[in-house]
Amino acid sequence: MIETILQKEQLSHADLCTLLATKDRRDMDALFAAAYQTKLKYVGNKVYYRGLIEFSNVCTKDCYYCGIRSSNTNVLSFNMSEDEIVEAAIWTWKNRYGSVTLQSGEREDADFTDFVERLILRINEETNNELGITLCIGEQEREVYERWFAAGSHRYLLRIETTNPELFAKIHPQDGNHNFERRLACIKTLQEVGFQVGTGVMIGLPGQTIEDLANDIMFFKAHNIDMIGMGPYIVSSDTPMGQEVLAAGGNSAKAKRERFLLGLKMVAVTRLYLKDVNIAATTALQALNPVGREKGLQAGANILMPIVTTEGYRENYQLYDEKPCVEDTADECKDCLAARVTSVGDEIGFGERGDSPHFFDRQG
Repeated sequence: MIETILQKEQLSHADLCTLLATKDRRDMDALFAAAYQTKLKYVGNKVYYRGLIEFSNVCTKDCYYCGIRSSNTNVLSFNMSEDEIVEAAIWTWKNRYGSVTLQSGEREDADFTDFVERLILRINEETNNELGITLCIGEQEREVYERWFAAGSHRYLLRIETTNPELFAKIHPQDGNHNFERRLACIKTLQEVGFQVGTGVMIGLPGQTIEDLANDIMFFKAHNIDMIGMGPYIVSSDTPMGQEVLAAGGNSAKAKRERFLLGLKMVAVTRLYLKDVNIAATTALQALNPVGREKGLQAGANILMPIVTTEGYRENYQLYDEKPCVEDTADECKDCLAARVTSVGDEIGFGERGDSPHFFDRQG
């Protein structure tokens, strides 16, 4: 049955569920091989870097799964300075990464939005407008998105985490500050402003079904998403959800392996279904398997996000336990990832922004 599905040009919801549910090793190998061939056909074998600067762990959100949630008093709060962030961006540019991603906890106050606008302007000035800028800093009003776009950022990642409203409600406080409809509205606004827009989900959440994940993939297509950043759920022991999973024995080696394989299958099936989008092989894959990011590339991913955050801050930006690469320097990360990319037969798109082909296709 798997081989028959893989020969189809258009996959149904039932097809997506069948592919995601398979546990047969040969079927999974066939799925990953088909996804890799689809990647080669539609986006090529180049892997594009997004130098990741996690510049602040201060967050107004209190999501039940996240290690930097506002209620977690075990985290030492930090804000990198403007000069430190710009210096990291310049390093990224000089090392020909092509793009930088500015990521932080979610804030909407004027001091923060003004700070980000200055950052974008300075980074563009210091890098001769050659460095692509992706933002991953949460929900904002349209006017803020417009300012940041006008300043020179051009991609925005806003993860939905799950497209099932009931599951969304279970993993977030119901306090008015965690609203599914607002998340959706922000994604639409970002597209209207002109950003290349990314989103993504957590894979293997408590209570999540295969049907939910198939719906997530169909959501990506229905909403014309340009880039996908998703990974397996990993426990953060300082969170309500993490403590519940640990208490229920849901973090065994077997459970982690199942979430890892489901994460790979999500990458592969998303590649088959969406074809020309950018898909990240996330650090979460490597957190569950030493060669997780390589496996992600082989399953159809074409984006890597090496950490370039200044040493000394990294250990306090951990959304989940046992995050890899925390102790590596930017240079060590660069060398490590280069070896990972070449090991699977792909090549690095040095000096290229690696924009999503889907974005230009939907622009007409």
